[in-house]
Amino acid sequence: MNDTGTYLYAVTRGVGRNRAEGLAGVGGTPVRAITHAGLVAYVSTVPLDQFGSQPLQRSMEDLDWLGDTARAHHAVVEAVAEGSPTAPVRLVTVYTDDDHVRNLLSRRHDDFVEVLSRITDRQEWGVKVYMDLAGAPPVEERAEGGGPGAAYLKRRQASLRGREEAWRQAASRAEQIHDVLSSFASASHRHRAQDPELSGRKELMILNGAYLVDLSRAEEFARLAEGLRGEGVDIELTGPWAPYSFAELAEPDEPGVTDDD
Repeated sequence: MNDTGTYLYAVTRGVGRNRAEGLAGVGGTPVRAITHAGLVAYVSTVPLDQFGSQPLQRSMEDLDWLGDTARAHHAVVEAVAEGSPTAPVRLVTVYTDDDHVRNLLSRRHDDFVEVLSRITDRQEWGVKVYMDLAGAPPVEERAEGGGPGAAYLKRRQASLRGREEAWRQAASRAEQIHDVLSSFASASHRHRAQDPELSGRKELMILNGAYLVDLSRAEEFARLAEGLRGEGVDIELTGPWAPYSFAELAEPDEPGVTDDD
C-alpha cells in the first residue's frame, strides 16, 4: 500500500512555462507539474497519514490546520493563475498517485478545456452587500381600546410586520443589485450570505455574489459596484481572484481522497 498520495491544486492548458518551480504547497511540500493530454496538473506528493480519508476527517475539524491548508492551496492557485487561465480544484483533493491524475486529465479533458476557455482573459470579483435592519421602523398602528395588554400586543405585531417589510425590501434590493452586476459580468454566482459572526459586520449581509469579469472591463465593473452604494446599503468589493466560482467541474466519478485504492 502506498504511504503517499498526489494532492491536486489546479489544471491549466499545456502551454507557457511551468510555474511549479520554487512553489511550496500544503504542509510545505514542493509543487510539481504533471503534463498529459495537452493539460497541466499542479500537484504535490503528500503523506496519507495526514491526507488519507480517515486522517482528513479529523484534520478538517482542526480550524488551524484547515486555515493553513487553505492558505497554502490558494497561494499555489494564485501563483499559477498569474501566468495562464487556471481551473482551481476544490480544497484537499487527493488521488492515490500520479497515474490517477493523468487518468482524470484524459477522462475530463473536454470539460477542462471548456472551463479554461470560459475563464480565459477573465477574473472573479466578489461583491458583498450589507444593510442595517436593526433600525427598521415598525408599521404604525393606533391602538383602540382593550387596555394596556391589547396595546402591547398591537405594538408587538406592528414591530414584527415592520421587520418583515424590512426583510422584503432587503431581499428586493439584493436581487436588483445582483441583476445589475450580472448583466455586466460574463457569468455570476450567488454564494450563501454570511452571518455577522463570520462577516465581522453588525449589518445584515443581503448578497454574497461572485462575478466573472473581462480583464479589460475590471475598472468599469468596480465603478459600477461602488455606485450601487447608498439608501442604507454598503458594498464591499473584493478581488480580483482566480475564478474559483466558475472553474469547478461537476463532482468526479471517483473518490477525490483515498487511502489505499
